[in-house]
Amino acid sequence: MALVFVGFMGAGKSSALDDVLDTDKLVEDQLEMPIASFFAAFGEQKFRRREEPIVLRALRSGASAIALGGGSVLSPVVREALCEHTVVWLDVSDETAWARAAGDDRPLAADRAAFCALHAERRPLYESIADAFLPEGDRLVRRAEPALRALADAPAGTKLVWAVAGGSEYPVFVGRGLIGGLPRPGRRAFVVTDANVGALHGGALRDTHHTITIPAGEEHKTLAVAERVWRELAAGGMGRDDHLVALGGGVVGDLAGFCAASYQRGVPIVQVPTTVVAQVDSAYGGKTGVDLPEAKNYVGAYHQPAAVITDVSTLETLPRDELAAGYAEVVKTALIAGGSLWERVAAGAAVDKRVVLDCARTKIAVVASDERDGGARQLLNLGHTVGHAIETVTGYRRYRHGEAVALGLLAALRLGGTEALRGQVAHLFAAAGLPTALDADVDAEAVVAATRLDKKRVGNRVPFVLVRAPGDVVFGQRVAAQDVLAAVVELRAG
Repeated sequence: MALVFVGFMGAGKSSALDDVLDTDKLVEDQLEMPIASFFAAFGEQKFRRREEPIVLRALRSGASAIALGGGSVLSPVVREALCEHTVVWLDVSDETAWARAAGDDRPLAADRAAFCALHAERRPLYESIADAFLPEGDRLVRRAEPALRALADAPAGTKLVWAVAGGSEYPVFVGRGLIGGLPRPGRRAFVVTDANVGALHGGALRDTHHTITIPAGEEHKTLAVAERVWRELAAGGMGRDDHLVALGGGVVGDLAGFCAASYQRGVPIVQVPTTVVAQVDSAYGGKTGVDLPEAKNYVGAYHQPAAVITDVSTLETLPRDELAAGYAEVVKTALIAGGSLWERVAAGAAVDKRVVLDCARTKIAVVASDERDGGARQLLNLGHTVGHAIETVTGYRRYRHGEAVALGLLAALRLGGTEALRGQVAHLFAAAGLPTALDADVDAEAVVAATRLDKKRVGNRVPFVLVRAPGDVVFGQRVAAQDVLAAVVELRAG
C-alpha cells in the first residue's frame, strides 16, 4: 500500500517525500517529449489516454510513495485502482498553486482565471477520493508521514485530517472502531472519563496505566473536580513523559484538557470524543477550561492535543436527547461552512461519518487561521453568546450545552434579520428534538446581563456573530442591548 499524493498543479506532490515516484516524469519518458509539447500537438483527450496506463503501472509498481499528475484522477479506472492505496490530498490555495505553476510551461496554467476555475472544479473530486487531508500541500508531509503510514493498519474507511494551530500540529483520525488503537505520545496513558462513558467504552482502551472517573454533567466542570484530577495524577506518579487521554464528551474534554495544560505546566493529551458536540466541535482547536458560577469557561488555557481519535461508532450508544443536543453544533458548523455541508444538513442528512468529518475539517480550518480568537475563530461562537448566558442563568442544570446553543443560534438568526433561514433552522431543531422556545420562567433580562460577561467582550461591548446567509457569517458585530432583549423575549414566547 503506497502513499499516493493527489492534488492540483503546484501542490508539491512530486517533492512531498524524497523517494516519491513522479508519474508526470514517467509519462514524459514514455512520450519522449514534455507534457506541454504533447498537449499542444495532440490535445488533452489524447494525453489522458496515454497517461492512464502509465499511472496504472506505477500504482502496481510497489513504490512506497507516488505522485500523480493533477488530472490523472479524472480517469474512473485510476480512481478504482487508488482503492488499494492511501490517497493523500495535498490541498493548496489558488494563490500558492498559481505562484508555483504559472510560467512553468504547464498547458493548463496559462490563464489565471481559467486556472482558478479548474481548481474549483477539481476540488470536490480530490475530496471524494482522499483518505488523508493535508491543508498546506507538501510542507507538512514529512512530519505527518508516521500518521499517514498508520492509516494502512487502521480500520477500513478511516480518514485522517492533519490539524495545524499556531506552532502545533496533530493528527485527527475519523472512523469506526478506533478507540483501541490510540497513538501513544507518552510513556504511560492516564485516562480521564466520566461514569457513563467509562462504563460504556473504557474497556476498549488498551494498555492504560490509571483511570480517573469523574461525575457526568456540566455542573461538574469545576475547579474542585479539576483539583481532584490533578491530585490523582500526582498520586499516580504521572510525569511529563506520560500522557493524558480524555475519553468522553465536551465536559471531559474541556476539563481533562485544562488539567493537562496545567499539570506540571503541560503534558500531552489525546482527545477521544464520544458525543456529537465533541466530535464535531469541542475536541479540536485546543480550548480547555472549567466553569465558574459567574460564567461558563471562565478559567482555562489553550492546549492543543497531541492527537484526536474520533470513533463515530460511539455515537450509537448515545440517548436521543444527547444526540439532539449535539445536532445544534452540526447546524452551527454547517451555517459557517455553507456549500455542500450546509446543503446536506439542510436536507436533513443524518449525523454520520461524512458529516462529522466535514464539521471537523471546517473547525480545523478556522482554527488554523486564528488559534486564539483574535479574528476568524470568533465565527465558531455563533449562537454561543446567548447560549452561554442561558446556561449561566439556569445554573448549568436545566439545558444541555447543545440545547442552549440551539436557542442562542435562533436568537442570533433573529438579530441578523434572516427570517426565512431562522424558520428553516427552527424546523431542523424541532425535528431533531431540540428546544425552539426558552422556558417561560427564565429571566430574559438576566440572560441579557449574562451576555455582558462573554469572554470576547471588548470593554463594555459584546461582539456578536451574525449570519447573512449560509457560508456568509460575520463576527464582531455591534448589537443594541434592547435588540438582544427583544430576541430573548421572543425566544421565551416561543
